[in-house]
Amino acid sequence: MLASGLLLVALLAEDLGEASPGPTPLPFLGNYLQLNTEQIYDSLMKISERYGPVFTVHLGPRRVVVLCGYDAVKEALVDQAEEFSGRGEQATFDRLFKGYGVAFSNDQHAKQLWCFCITTLRDFGVGKRGIEESIQEEAGFLTEAFRGTRGAIIDPTFFLSRTVSDVIKPIVFGDRFDYENKELLSLLRMMKGSLAFTATSTGQLYEMFYSVMNHLPGPQQQVFKELQGLEDFIAKKVEHNQRTLDPNSPRDFIDSFLIRMQEEKKNPNTAFCMKNLVLTTLNLFFAGTETFSMTLRYGFLLLMKHPDVEAKVHEEIDRVIGKNQHPRYQDQAKMSYTEAGTEVFPMLGSVLADSKFFSKPRDFNPQHFLDEKGQFKKSDTFVPFSIGKRCRPLFTPTGASLSPEDIEVSPKHVGLTRIPPYYTMSFLPR
Repeated sequence: MLASGLLLVALLAEDLGEASPGPTPLPFLGNYLQLNTEQIYDSLMKISERYGPVFTVHLGPRRVVVLCGYDAVKEALVDQAEEFSGRGEQATFDRLFKGYGVAFSNDQHAKQLWCFCITTLRDFGVGKRGIEESIQEEAGFLTEAFRGTRGAIIDPTFFLSRTVSDVIKPIVFGDRFDYENKELLSLLRMMKGSLAFTATSTGQLYEMFYSVMNHLPGPQQQVFKELQGLEDFIAKKVEHNQRTLDPNSPRDFIDSFLIRMQEEKKNPNTAFCMKNLVLTTLNLFFAGTETFSMTLRYGFLLLMKHPDVEAKVHEEIDRVIGKNQHPRYQDQAKMSYTEAGTEVFPMLGSVLADSKFFSKPRDFNPQHFLDEKGQFKKSDTFVPFSIGKRCRPLFTPTGASLSPEDIEVSPKHVGLTRIPPYYTMSFLPR
């Protein structure tokens, strides 16, 4: 989440920070006057043109080393994966998490929590056929919801968020929401609002000057309320599970964590405490919902922008899967064009737009990922979520019919993440 096209790695080693070049900072302000907080990514890339792929910049009083391009990012996150596996500061979320949870922990508990999460999620079907069946079921619900719009112009944001959340929610909480559940819609709005804030100009200012802005009025105060609302929701779920827990029959991730807490209650250095339970659960629900739903929103937008690509994807889906069948993970190997088309999203822009590896780095061009025979070829420079130890795969064949028009695909905001621009669309059965 720290990057969206650029990895900012906060380094504590003073000698390394001094060794890397960069613009001269002012006291407290740092390099603020040289940065456009509405387009922080472009500002940092411009600095990179002068100082190279590795440079130091001061975001207010906060000093960070910036890595640009595939070679620099690979050297850090792959070649020196262990040294660079920690998390940098994220002031917006750190105010709530305070080092707890699996996503924002850098202490000795981080690896324990991470291993526990992977093992437990697998126990509940992630990475197995069970989760594939759940995804297919939710895809069916989504299709019916789109069909129910009867071709009306709609904003697909919450349709997609609800679908993704209902895949992760049974694993984390043991049940799913109804599509019209008001509590779900409220949660999705809180997640969307808090993440969108990090990409705004005010969000960038807060990342630099949070020590002052914590005490000032502004949109950051609303974000704090939304994040607290998400924590309160998780805490209520945990309380319910505590009252109804059967240690011999865990129903979900929360139950499994509670059981582990009981097993380690005499260990004074355990990572398995109530605060880590609540905030790790929030990490899983938040990341599992908003990250992937945002990817799907970008996917729909790009297919509307490029109807020629959409037509080829449809042809391949009809030929390999069939018109009335759900896609299966095993179909992935037979769908070279769809795998190359639906996975190109500008999330790590300095890598995905590296002209050394892509002939047209600013274009949505599936040919970048096809060989001379039209077969999918793997590229080490494709890093949609991350690279190295935090890399996450994605296979999402999209089968919606989209109407071509003059569409703007540039992100609404570019800060610590990229937010797709607002758009509407209609769904009609083929």
